[in-house]
Amino acid sequence: MIENVAAIIQKMIAMSNGNLHDINHFMKVYAFSRMIGLREGLPEITQTILEAAAAIHDIACPLCREKYRNTNGNLQEQEGIPLAQNFLSDVKLTDEMKERIIYLVSHHHTYAGVDGMDYQILLEADFLVNADEGKMPLDAIKTARERLFKTKTGIGLLDSMYLGLYVNNL
Repeated sequence: MIENVAAIIQKMIAMSNGNLHDINHFMKVYAFSRMIGLREGLPEITQTILEAAAAIHDIACPLCREKYRNTNGNLQEQEGIPLAQNFLSDVKLTDEMKERIIYLVSHHHTYAGVDGMDYQILLEADFLVNADEGKMPLDAIKTARERLFKTKTGIGLLDSMYLGLYVNNL
């Protein structure tokens, strides 16, 4: 199934039309998702779903920029559903896997009602990347550590990446 994820990533890069920020963002989220999922011992099918969702989680960003002049999370989730459905239509995955990927894409900014490790890990991976890209304040990172992060691997990464911030602000 890993070759399907590679094909999804290649298709997503081509679809990004050279927008290096978008490509770099989803590749970083993909890398963190993959690592956290492997370290947390996800079953192969769940790992594949997670990796595919990480690769396409921001599929709606270009449309949202054009249509709304912003990439608000709610808009991404709403606009991402038909885009993800179309994107996955010719990908060799089961219908159940595609449905779960679309669900994750349409909830990747929703922190309530997390219903699986794939969902939890996608939220954590996206946060790890967004915290850096958005130069997130320390208080927001601390709050996310307490309220959002659940996996041992995700917490360890957050601490490792932002430990200097904690130590310097004690």
